[in-house]
Amino acid sequence: MTGALSVLVLLGALGAFDTLYYHEWKLRLPANPAARGELRLHAWRDFAYTIVFGSLAWITWNGGWLLPLAAILLLEIWVTLTDFIEEDRTRRLPPGERVMHALMGIVYGVFLTLLYPHAARWAKLDSGFSLTNHGNLSWILTVFAAGVFVSGVRDLAASRRLAR
Repeated sequence: MTGALSVLVLLGALGAFDTLYYHEWKLRLPANPAARGELRLHAWRDFAYTIVFGSLAWITWNGGWLLPLAAILLLEIWVTLTDFIEEDRTRRLPPGERVMHALMGIVYGVFLTLLYPHAARWAKLDSGFSLTNHGNLSWILTVFAAGVFVSGVRDLAASRRLAR
């Protein structure tokens, strides 16, 4: 699980850079009325990552509980693909941001590939959650969960403000 969580930390770091540099500083999306739909999608994704980061840091999703985790991971894919369409519809992406999104997609695929063997093992267990601790990775992912939650609240609030 260390490999999967290490890749998840990398994904979180890339996402934080994308959000802080491109969305907040360079493009100022929360102040752009055309970005309202994009910000709403970002909020959905942020809340999904809050669950992924926060839960995988400390628990395993066993048996039937693996289905909600799989649904959250699939939701992230749907939101990302929808976000690509929304971005192309509403703004021109800087080349670096486009590259960043491609890299994050690749890293997400690596994460899912590394997570799969663990999830397959969890699926065979009785339904429930098991506590786990991955040392520093657990704490880093917990910090990421808090950060992405705050980002999601900000994006949702900005989206609602821009709708008025």
